[in-house]
Amino acid sequence: MKYIVQASQRTPALIIYLIDISASMNLLMEGRRRIDIVYEALSLAVRQMVFRSTKGNRLTPRYRLALLAYSDEVYDLLGGVKSIDEIAAMGPLPELTPRRFSDSAKAFLQAEQILLEELPYMEGCPAPLICHMTDGVSTGADPEPIVRRIMNMGVADGQVLVENIFISDYVLDQPISEPRRWKGILPETLLQEGSGSKLRKMSSELPESYREMLAEADYQFAPGALMLLPGNCAELVSIGFQMSAATPVR
Repeated sequence: MKYIVQASQRTPALIIYLIDISASMNLLMEGRRRIDIVYEALSLAVRQMVFRSTKGNRLTPRYRLALLAYSDEVYDLLGGVKSIDEIAAMGPLPELTPRRFSDSAKAFLQAEQILLEELPYMEGCPAPLICHMTDGVSTGADPEPIVRRIMNMGVADGQVLVENIFISDYVLDQPISEPRRWKGILPETLLQEGSGSKLRKMSSELPESYREMLAEADYQFAPGALMLLPGNCAELVSIGFQMSAATPVR
């Protein structure tokens, strides 16, 4: 059984966030800009990681994060991979500012480079995870071949996990009225938009250990659900970022 190694000070979990900051992230969702909803959900996920890494008055580096924002270029907002205690000491996360286009292939290429540098030192650690948030079609090269290479990389705990949060109202034929009762997107789920089908090919299956952690927070994903979230409301965007931080911890 894979994906069971727990994140600890000696075996920290690596999470790489890829955040689309194309101009369309200025569009509104529930009366707020999409980019503001994403920033709030990401900040909440980081606070949860801080909470899960705290023992008494001591914050242990159970997580290591990279934060890449991308439009037609990629912006490393943390200046490399940082441990959760370093990020907590920084205060609020760097601001996300919408720019122009959406070249996700460049972002995944930079994530791949991070993994090539980090993986030789990660034996014994949980399998790394890439959490990609986008609201549209990539305007650059096809990212799928890069993602396929990434998904074939890994450690003893398992291959690199890739999660996609897709902000769109047109992924499913019916809106999700009760996010906490939603079973997730399965390999056979009918998707209404080509971009959703593309992202499904680039999404890992949700590991059972992650599914159990999310069940403790009252989210009822079905066995075999994919790490693909249709972010058509703020709660689903938030669930997506919580999923990224659902690594088992010791």
